[in-house]
Amino acid sequence: MRMVSLATLAMLIAAPCAPALAQAAPAAPIERSVGPPQGSAAYAELVTLFTQFNEWKSPKPVNGIVDYSPATVARRRAELAAFQAKLPGFGVAGWDRHQQVDYLAVRAQMDLQDFTLNITKPWARDPGMYVDELQRLAYSDLPLDGAQRSAFQARLKTIPAYLQQARINLDSVAADYADLAIHSLSNGDGVGHGMPYRAVEPAGLIGWFADLRARAESQQPELLPDIDAAQQAIAGFRDWLVTERPGMTAAAGVGKPAYDWFLHHVRLMPYTSDDIVTLAERELERHWANYTTERHRNRNLPELQLPGSGEEYEAQLAGTDAKIRAWLKDEEIITIPDYIPGTYQEVGFNAPWVVRPKGPMFWEQVQFRDASPDHLHATFPGHRFDGMTGQRVTHPIRRHISDSGRTEGWGFYLEEAALQLGLFDDRPRTRELIYIFGLFRAARTIGDVKMQRNEMTVGQAMAFWKEWTPYLDDDVARVDAGIYIRRPPGYGMTYTIGAMQLQKMMVDRKRQLGDAFSIRDFHDYLMNTGRLPVSLLRYDLTGHDDEIGKLWRHVPLAQAMAGTGKGTPSGQ
Repeated sequence: MRMVSLATLAMLIAAPCAPALAQAAPAAPIERSVGPPQGSAAYAELVTLFTQFNEWKSPKPVNGIVDYSPATVARRRAELAAFQAKLPGFGVAGWDRHQQVDYLAVRAQMDLQDFTLNITKPWARDPGMYVDELQRLAYSDLPLDGAQRSAFQARLKTIPAYLQQARINLDSVAADYADLAIHSLSNGDGVGHGMPYRAVEPAGLIGWFADLRARAESQQPELLPDIDAAQQAIAGFRDWLVTERPGMTAAAGVGKPAYDWFLHHVRLMPYTSDDIVTLAERELERHWANYTTERHRNRNLPELQLPGSGEEYEAQLAGTDAKIRAWLKDEEIITIPDYIPGTYQEVGFNAPWVVRPKGPMFWEQVQFRDASPDHLHATFPGHRFDGMTGQRVTHPIRRHISDSGRTEGWGFYLEEAALQLGLFDDRPRTRELIYIFGLFRAARTIGDVKMQRNEMTVGQAMAFWKEWTPYLDDDVARVDAGIYIRRPPGYGMTYTIGAMQLQKMMVDRKRQLGDAFSIRDFHDYLMNTGRLPVSLLRYDLTGHDDEIGKLWRHVPLAQAMAGTGKGTPSGQ
């Protein structure tokens, strides 16, 4: 692990309190090379521009197929440039801070599309993009009637041509992407998000199409010819990948300059990638220290055991959900609106009861022992609760943006916040599980950054994570590494860093309001304001502009990448 000086570490850890300390002593002026645009276009025109952009940003499929041909990609680059060219013309300098937040959020959304079109280019670099789209199709329930059947059959018929075009599009495949795609074509991992339950999991995309065919044989046999043709095309795609794999040697990560540009312009974070590694290393050590002392504290207590049946697990889930709801209300943690369903079955839960030949995977090792940590994070008041409240946001810009620093940061923030607020005072062994989750998120942050900077391969990140994380297995490690190297950069680090940003924001607000601060009001603000990057929410709520002042500096992607060999718009 890279070592940092105590002075550097102290500076980073102390940074969250800097705006609040300004109440006691005058703050040094913030250096700003540029400020908000000083054009003439009004805020209403920004809303119109964003509405048009938001409609444009997701390409419209034909028969379920999105066109990624070079001509289409070139056209979309030109269309995006036309949107971006309008941004300097807005009179942002004269707007209130809430409108300025919206401008930065819109600019970041356009920069995300720019980065996808010119740097990550998944249609050209990642065969897994095609595999994922087809696997979701294989999950479809049969039989289908009427228009649904026609649309499904039309989609099946496009698969041979779609995968043939994929071979043309995939002209710069990264080695790690190729290996992940080859694996997912022929192997199940038990960790897939959204897949239907099977007692014996189908083996990858090929297995799921075999599952689809078996169901069609008895439920909708008229689909069999098209399914057979799709299966043949998928097997041919796998064989092509295996044959071409020796020549697929490109690095999967975007590299350090592109990653740092992305952090500033899209994630809108106040940290460089070096800062993030330093912070994550400290968090990894802190969680291990807490885990170690907690284990010692609980040394005479029985270990948490896995449940013996699905019924036992369901009873645990019901009790956990009821306990968390009562705690949220009694301790005035957050408002539970009337539109939120009253039972865990209606809200949902993250890990169903599954019996696996190899035993529970990592998430189940924790969830089955005590559902509380993951229920907080993923269900109540985590992602599902967050999603339900987010659907009620009516703001014309904010309702359409969901930044993972805010969403994953919130889910992770809840885990340790609940521990500090006393939810687990009567469950000492559960506190150990909270620290295990913290360990994995901190380790993933380091791996995420280093994979994207091409300092770790997927295999090296997996080995690093397993070294630091109790219970972690190969399948979960591989799936997570695939998620974080294949999604827009920095998704894996937003759990830890997003939570730290939310903690910093809470400190600022508490120091700003003093005894008038309410943790429930703070949490309600987060639920009802839109899921923007946390730096924007911090300015929106507190008015502290030390982070925002640095974000006005905007360097176009093409300019930033000039001379790096990345992102040449003439290439596919």
